[in-house]
Parts: sequence; structure tokens; C-alpha cells
Amino acid sequence: MHSHGHSHSHTHETTGENHAARRHPEQVVLDIGGDIGALILHTRAEMLGVEVEISATGQDDRRSHKDVLEREIGGRPAYTAVFDNIREGTYTLWVDDVARERDVVVTGGAVAELDWRMRAHPPQPSHPRDLEPLLRD
Repeated sequence: MHSHGHSHSHTHETTGENHAARRHPEQVVLDIGGDIGALILHTRAEMLGVEVEISATGQDDRRSHKDVLEREIGGRPAYTAVFDNIREGTYTLWVDDVARERDVVVTGGAVAELDWRMRAHPPQPSHPRDLEPLLRD
């Protein structure tokens, strides 16, 4: 179990493999329907491996997370975090314990998409990679 400086902790698989280090060509299966939806977050390549957390609005201390992974969309690399099995409602996205996007709407039976690729000031996580170039765009 580990903590990120916030009020909750969680475990990560310890297979020895860095899950985000490899490309993920496999298809994503989304569990949606009824009042359950999904959210796909598109990011720049520089966010590869960054952990993005999600919490229901008003429940900032109850978060789950996904890593930004390299996938393929239309034959091109895509850097995404895919949140499935999300109950219809509004959500906050977090990076390094900082709320980066609030009031993200997820609708049951649908896939919502959020695009952080073209932002003037994208999320600024502390990460082993130097993300300073993102701030100069």
C-alpha cells in the first residue's frame, strides 16, 4: 500500500513490470449501461505513466485512479487514462493531489471524453520526466 500525500492510500500490483512503460495495443472493454458510464481522458505523451485520480463531486477523499497509458487510436499513438464503470454524475480529476478538473460529467450508458492535449496550461504533475516544456506552449 502507498500514499500520495492525500488522505487515502491504495495498493498497486507488484509484478515487477512498469505497466505504463509498454504500449497497450489491446482493446479496452468498457463496463457501461443503465446509470454506469465511462470517461476517456486524452493527454499529451509527456503524461505517460502519470497517475490520474477521480472522485465524485463532494467526495474528494474517496478516489480511484488510472495511469496514463500509450494506446493506439486510428493507427496513431494516443495517451489516455480510461475510467470505466463510473456511476452517472459529476467528478473531479486529480493529479498529484491537486484538483485539475472539476464538474466532469459522466452520463450512464455513454462514454465521456475529456481532452487535455491542447490546453494552454495542462496539468503539472511532479513526475520523473521534465514537464517544463508543457508550460511553455
